[in-house]
Amino acid sequence: MKKVPIGRASALVRHGTSFTCRSFCSATSTFSLKKVTKTNFDSALEDLRGHVRDADFVSIDLEMTGVTSAPWRESFEFDRYDVRYLKVKDSAEKFAVVQFGVCPFRWDASKESFVAHPHNFYVFPRKELPFDGPSYEFLCQTTSIDFLAKYQFDFNACIHEGISYLSRTQEAEAWRHFNLEYEDDLSKEVRDIPLISTVDVLFTERVKNRFREWRDGLLRNTNVGSQFEGNSNDSKQKFQTVFFKMRPALTLKGFTSHQMRLIQLVIRQQFKDLAYVCVYGEDFVEQKLVVYTDSEDDKHLLMQEVKDGLHKEAERKIKAAVGFRHVIDLLSSERKLLIGHNCFLDIAHIYSKFFAPLPSAVEEFVSSFHKKFPYIVDTKHLLRTNNAIQNLMKKHSTSLSSAFAHLCPEIACVAKGSTLPHLSYLKVEVQVDDMRSSNWNSGAKHEAGYDAFMTGCVFAQACSRMGIDFKLYSPSTVLAYNEKLQKHMNLLYLSWNIGAVIDLSSGKVTPESSGFYFNKRRYPEVVFQNIVLFWGFPSKLKPRELRECIAKVFGPDSVTAIYYLDKTASFIQFSKEEFVTGFLVLKETLERNNDPISVLHPLSKLLEGGHTHAAKYEVYKEICSSAISRILFADQANSVCIKLREELDTQELVSSSEISEAGNSISSFVAKSESKSTKSNDVLNDPSYRHFSCDEMNDALYIIKSQLGKQTKNAKL
Repeated sequence: MKKVPIGRASALVRHGTSFTCRSFCSATSTFSLKKVTKTNFDSALEDLRGHVRDADFVSIDLEMTGVTSAPWRESFEFDRYDVRYLKVKDSAEKFAVVQFGVCPFRWDASKESFVAHPHNFYVFPRKELPFDGPSYEFLCQTTSIDFLAKYQFDFNACIHEGISYLSRTQEAEAWRHFNLEYEDDLSKEVRDIPLISTVDVLFTERVKNRFREWRDGLLRNTNVGSQFEGNSNDSKQKFQTVFFKMRPALTLKGFTSHQMRLIQLVIRQQFKDLAYVCVYGEDFVEQKLVVYTDSEDDKHLLMQEVKDGLHKEAERKIKAAVGFRHVIDLLSSERKLLIGHNCFLDIAHIYSKFFAPLPSAVEEFVSSFHKKFPYIVDTKHLLRTNNAIQNLMKKHSTSLSSAFAHLCPEIACVAKGSTLPHLSYLKVEVQVDDMRSSNWNSGAKHEAGYDAFMTGCVFAQACSRMGIDFKLYSPSTVLAYNEKLQKHMNLLYLSWNIGAVIDLSSGKVTPESSGFYFNKRRYPEVVFQNIVLFWGFPSKLKPRELRECIAKVFGPDSVTAIYYLDKTASFIQFSKEEFVTGFLVLKETLERNNDPISVLHPLSKLLEGGHTHAAKYEVYKEICSSAISRILFADQANSVCIKLREELDTQELVSSSEISEAGNSISSFVAKSESKSTKSNDVLNDPSYRHFSCDEMNDALYIIKSQLGKQTKNAKL
């Protein structure tokens, strides 16, 4: 999902063997692409197979119902790469994909142009199988839904006609459930049920007589079936004569599960030539029958036919339920070069929706994904790291819309003055099967199919600027093997605004090589072991006040950066790692001691309300890994019971020597207040203590002296 302004487009549309140009450079831009729903999915999939097989590369784009489940799950400069992955994982697990754009590009040597086949798939996670687990649930972010609506997203088409899907894990579970529930039923022996109840005895005798009468009538070649049905209204409702697999059979309706067990027991014990079967018709509607067989061999043949029929029907149903994942399997099996724009979140959605639950570690995720899709290029990374393209882009934005307009002006129909002088552009034609014109719709930017088309056009033009000459290409050429692309292959932004690039082939994370991130960075270099996560403080507390309070204890240069996650939480980066432990220990000590020393300490201002917590950076990772998402970070942390972990960690930190050091820190503060440079009057005039009266301050200073003497003595003991 790329939130960029809507623009205009043009395309060359193919009719049969001739090409005619259709201009779409109107005030309300349109663009021909194939709209695919569950109605035309099967035929579109077959067409797509051929296009992907012949393609030099395939570009993709996704539209989702949201991006972040809470404001603090946005991407921050203080996110370590593994934490950033956890935020992406949370997004992919909580939000739905509603459109999937797939656009194969093939180089046509005779026309010296690329031919694109943009497809716009509507996707909806509909429950298709009765044993497919509970109905799907997903979040909707209001800004994302409003954004889609602004660009005329067809929600009705998505919900009513969207293509459902099963992941590979879900498909395997469906088969496991089928084998467990249905196939095994054919070979299960019904346990003998003691007929203690008079009702059960009468019931078994009645059905035994009716089955015998029906079977004997069949053997006498009489029309006993209709006579049997007409014995009573009750019989007619519960027993009906039909043919099943070319054999006479009785359907059983209206019986309880206990009665069905009694019927199976009667069949097994009394009738060697009758067989009980349970099959499933359309929409897996259960049908129970008693079937007449000529012999044991015929009965065995019947049961095998039933088993094969059940398996074939389940295969058809499950294959249909797999739905859109057939497209993903196609892209994976063909091992084509896959192109996306800022697409790390896209590939996380692909893995989560169509393969398996996302692993907890980013290294495991990229390793598994790389095996399925070995060749991926991120055009955003390409635009920002290739020198030739950087010179071409200059200071232009690397957003998809901006790159498309700047690199592909003849396709984007931008103003003539904006085209780059002395540059030739690759031609890109859009192939449309006009025989299926009813399946095509007018689209525009922010439809996944259109954005996939733009991504592919940007990539093609970028390749041309890098010196890749498609005119020299033969049909056997594999673009993914081009040496000029190798240094850009499988490098994706974990988050482009924090400059973290991950190599899908190795799992290694490195800073962005272009230097773009370092030029725009607002904060000093992040040192994660020097960071304290601090939350639950009063919302009125400002970053400047937070820094001043800490500086009075640890020194004016002790804090290098303060970053607020929201109004309830912040990161405090210290200049030294030992300050992290000192801050955590001192905070715990002050909260334990309800005495004048604690009240007068500069950090007491941060602890107002008694709801503050602090922890090392690893606790932040634990919070981000939780499936819970509260709006405020403090609520999130408390919801996942971080307080208990924080207390355990602090107890490990607080040794007797550290308590002594905390006492020394407090003593140092008071000693400074009495020194020549920091006399009592200086303390009284300090803005941090203006909430005390002068008398209260003098009394407190006197008490502190005596308390410090006791504390120092105890610490030495």
